[in-house]
Amino acid sequence: MRGIGRTRTVSQVALSPDASRLAWTESRQIFVASITPNDGLQKPLRITAATSPDQRCSDEDPIWSPSSAWLAFFSDCASADGQNDLYISHLDSNPPSRITTLHGYVHEPAFSPDGSKIAFLYVEGATRPAGALAAMKPPSGVIGQEGIEVQRVAVVSTDGAQPAKPDFITPASLHAYEFDWAPDSKGLAYIAAIPPGENTWWIAKLYKQGLAGDTPHVVLDPVTVSGPLHGLQIAVPRWSPDGKSIAFIGGLMSDQGSTGGDVWMVPSAGGAPRNLTPDRPTSAQWITWNGDQNIDISEIAGGDSQVSILDLAAVRASSSAESGKQHADAADMSGDSAPPPDPFVSPTGSLPLFKIPGSIGAGTFEGSLSASADRSLLVFTVSSFDRAPEIYAVNSPTFTHSGVGSGGLNHPWQLSHFNDGVKPFWGKTESIEWSNDGFQIQGWLMLPRDYDPHKKYPMIVEVHGGPAAAETSSWSGRGGLGAAAFSALGYFVLMPNPRGSFGQGEAFTQANRKDFGYGDLRDILAGVDAVLAKYPVDSNRVGLTGWSYGGFMSMFAVTQTHRFRAAVAGAGISDWLSYYGENSIDEWMIPYFGASVYDDPAVYAKSSAINYIKNVTTPTLAVVGDRDGECPAPQSFEFWHALRDQHVTTELVVYPNEGHGFVNPEHRRDVLDRAVDWFAKYMPDKDK
Repeated sequence: MRGIGRTRTVSQVALSPDASRLAWTESRQIFVASITPNDGLQKPLRITAATSPDQRCSDEDPIWSPSSAWLAFFSDCASADGQNDLYISHLDSNPPSRITTLHGYVHEPAFSPDGSKIAFLYVEGATRPAGALAAMKPPSGVIGQEGIEVQRVAVVSTDGAQPAKPDFITPASLHAYEFDWAPDSKGLAYIAAIPPGENTWWIAKLYKQGLAGDTPHVVLDPVTVSGPLHGLQIAVPRWSPDGKSIAFIGGLMSDQGSTGGDVWMVPSAGGAPRNLTPDRPTSAQWITWNGDQNIDISEIAGGDSQVSILDLAAVRASSSAESGKQHADAADMSGDSAPPPDPFVSPTGSLPLFKIPGSIGAGTFEGSLSASADRSLLVFTVSSFDRAPEIYAVNSPTFTHSGVGSGGLNHPWQLSHFNDGVKPFWGKTESIEWSNDGFQIQGWLMLPRDYDPHKKYPMIVEVHGGPAAAETSSWSGRGGLGAAAFSALGYFVLMPNPRGSFGQGEAFTQANRKDFGYGDLRDILAGVDAVLAKYPVDSNRVGLTGWSYGGFMSMFAVTQTHRFRAAVAGAGISDWLSYYGENSIDEWMIPYFGASVYDDPAVYAKSSAINYIKNVTTPTLAVVGDRDGECPAPQSFEFWHALRDQHVTTELVVYPNEGHGFVNPEHRRDVLDRAVDWFAKYMPDKDK
């Protein structure tokens, strides 16, 4: 049976602005093909900076010029040490032209609207990728002052005759995370914070700045703004086509890059931000303007992926209607008459374009799409637990008050057939729901391969990281310890989205503030009960695992309940008080705990597994990278040491030169092998 090991995976897709061609990246190789509605991708052609057939290069991050005539991309063909430079291909018989001389980490290229420049994020002289997931540099020198690497927005002209050094636009005093071109190509909107960047994203501000050495201007500061956005995080800034507004996603987010929240808008000149999707029972991941009056939203809805079109005119009508209602209520009390409210499409001013029980993306941000210039066509990859990844497209008519297009959901159509015939080697997966504490919880249940309803099976509960994230259906999962492998070995695997997760609105995401390990654990245990009531799971053979926040939950849960017979904690947190002073990202904790550990140690102690260590009897394996800045190795050492001191079966494995996200394939395989062996040993089938 063919399985995941032979799957062709597309990491990036880029639709030309005129919608005639598609570029995509597969195994760090770029291909371009024309698109026809009935026949999909036609005559793929590889685009590479290689100068000979036997030269091995990594080509990635393809972007189209506004004219659709050029394709720019990063390639390391001119480097002996893997350094990427920007190249431009005119998609003719001439080889691509190298336009930069770079030295450092680069990503996220974007053409200016007039096509004269390309901007990108650049860490000059970088020794590691930007962000907290990568392995931290070994500490040395004056901590917090020396060796800090700053990511800035750099710009290079597209008409240079020779490779050139780019011009830095954002200052060295700000670490930039995301940016968007102004519609007139004369400036940028960007999200940035004071260095070090891996720690300060949680207090980042929205800036705008011209290209000609202008001073950055703060458009929005969530730390000082009043209202529901106060103290939360912002991401995905998008300048309106008329230049008057900047839309963005705002909400409680525990990790940069794991985006979820409401869609907000603020005047580009500064002013009060406005929530365009209050009380919306979904989590926006990515947005783009569709004309001056519409915003396309890619969002998590429950455990599904949904794309909706937000009509700003309808939002305004909704606000007018609410204002009219309030005026009418006042008029009823005073005896005056009041004008009737204006009609509008829906209370949120949006309708879904399509919804998929799977994961979508274009390779830039989670849930991102690639759109034609007129936004009439959207392209993205789709995968699910049961379906290998392919490229899809959907037509996106303009939103009107009578509905989307002809008045209903549109159906994406398949462009690629790279994985026809590829079947999963794991069992079928179902979306399940259950209730707890007034919440409706969603999760995924992966059945054992070759499932027989007349047999009893063990089950592993795998808790996602974050906590502000969501388990969505995707071919290879979200990087957990191995749901597919456990299913193939005969386990049920429950992947819950408890309170604190994305997918059910901002109130649900914020429901675990100051409550780590309590309400969310009750949600998870209620999910276990729901599975036990419906499926033949052996209640004496239920295990628990997870990475990052899931690692914390694995450590904490075994101090609160004996229902789990074995646990594997990946990059966990055992003591929130000591963690505050050990990690490189302490700014994320204030929005969740409400204060620093020095101002309110009790709220940190309440959720610290180490304080309840004498309750543990569950055999627990802990694994961690030695250079993890998000969940430092001493947290796992402390938990392991305490269990050993209490004579509880335990083991600790530390992996060299690994950060929070493991990159060495051998280490990743070793973690999975050890987890499989741990559960097999401590959750044995006594009937065999």
